[in-house]
Amino acid sequence: MVSNHLHLEEPIRMSSIIEPSKPNFFPAMTKIVGTLGPKSRSVEAISGCLRAGMSVARFDFSWGDAEYHQETLENLKAAVRSTKKLCAVMLDTGGPELQVVNKTEHPISLEEDAVIVLTPDQDKEATSNLLPINFRGLSKAVKTGDTIFIGQYLFTGNETTSVWLEVKEVKGEDVHCIIKNSATLAGSLYTLHVSQIHIELPTLTDKDKEVIRTWGARNSIDFISVSYTRHAEDLRHAREFLSKLDGLSQTQIFAKIENVEGMIHFDEILQEADGIILARGNLGIDLPPEKVFLFQKQAVHKCNMAGKPAVVTRVVDSMTDNLRPTRAEATDVANIVLDGSDAILLGAETLRGLYPVEAISIVGRICAEAEKVYNQDLYFRKAVKCVGQPMSHIESIASSAVRAAIKVKASVIICFTSSGRTARLIAKYRPTMPVLSVVIPRLKTDQLRWTFTGAFEARQSLIVRGLFPMLADARHPVETTNATNESILKVALDHGQASGIVKPHDRVVVCQKVGDASVVKIIELEN
Repeated sequence: MVSNHLHLEEPIRMSSIIEPSKPNFFPAMTKIVGTLGPKSRSVEAISGCLRAGMSVARFDFSWGDAEYHQETLENLKAAVRSTKKLCAVMLDTGGPELQVVNKTEHPISLEEDAVIVLTPDQDKEATSNLLPINFRGLSKAVKTGDTIFIGQYLFTGNETTSVWLEVKEVKGEDVHCIIKNSATLAGSLYTLHVSQIHIELPTLTDKDKEVIRTWGARNSIDFISVSYTRHAEDLRHAREFLSKLDGLSQTQIFAKIENVEGMIHFDEILQEADGIILARGNLGIDLPPEKVFLFQKQAVHKCNMAGKPAVVTRVVDSMTDNLRPTRAEATDVANIVLDGSDAILLGAETLRGLYPVEAISIVGRICAEAEKVYNQDLYFRKAVKCVGQPMSHIESIASSAVRAAIKVKASVIICFTSSGRTARLIAKYRPTMPVLSVVIPRLKTDQLRWTFTGAFEARQSLIVRGLFPMLADARHPVETTNATNESILKVALDHGQASGIVKPHDRVVVCQKVGDASVVKIIELEN
């Protein structure tokens, strides 16, 4: 069991807890992924989300068509221009998701102890006695006594629009179930989840591939979230597919762990993934309730030690309809930060919730408070121990930069990078101050045209805890001289001062390359 990363000065004045927090340029070190949808797709709404702290916009393709999402993306671009807030784009695939087909969209009332039939015949109308589904193989996958859950596309398992079913018998392609709780299925989309049962469907479906091939490639998306990742091979297949598409060779692939099958193969999946999303909605149904927290803590710890972003979902579900989270939800957000997560993903809270901007703002404020008591010293020692000796050159530089920044109480770490790797490694050691990643563009050619890289690397750091990017002037080549290094550093420091990150007489740690050598230096700012 991973020890709690909590650090409190003793003794603490209880009255100090309610003192207002000082405003910061960055709302929190922990990043927030917001799902854009009906309640958050206008330019005005997205601008509010960006100002509140959203750094990654998620486009959920389990619903909505490409045209709808393209309109939303164009609004996001307009909001980025107006707010001058950089934002990355994540495409979330539908995956092998089983759904109830309710063409009329009328509410369906289900009574406890009644029998209901799940049928693959989608021409039939959904009623209180029969539910058409989009999968013909369910009857072969389940047996008497198995548990099936049906609810809105994002569910907690305890709302009145969710229902538990127990398989009574299988007749041909139909599955007869006993309803375990009374509920009303309301809304336009219901997801069907079979607990701890392997579903014979590809993880990256033909529909997913078409969306990636068209919408994804056209928009050069930053991240792809592979829903229902169950094996490392799922990610290898996705990466091979992306490598054949123009514009997606740099796209990072995040494995979305949603069931026990993915949990069992977690270590192999982590090796292949660029990052991990713990989808607690489905996991909370597939796992016994008392096991969810244990998997979450261990999974986040493994991601931390591997230096790969860990993203956790389903935190303030009640804010879909309410202006404030519950006490349990607020504490949950704080514990996610203390566990070491890089980012928190908001789904229904921003997609169809009544208060998307407030949800992002409140989650950000909770994260910022939790970060103040995060035991960085304990974490740093564990991270160094996990890496072992001898360290690689780049790992040694990254850890040394963080150690130096902590010792001299630096206000910021500035890292010059072209690939983003060094900056991510610095962030891996969880410094208590922000890491300003100055991305220096590379000039590339395909024999037909010249292009600069750097935008991908900058946006992809927006999901890493504590890492904040800025693009260097494209006229500065990656093979910089001392003169250009000083010029870029001055721009970075001016940006830091203008945004309030650094002040006169602050100390700043700089990590950069000078010739073939990597250098960590400490500078003290003058007036």
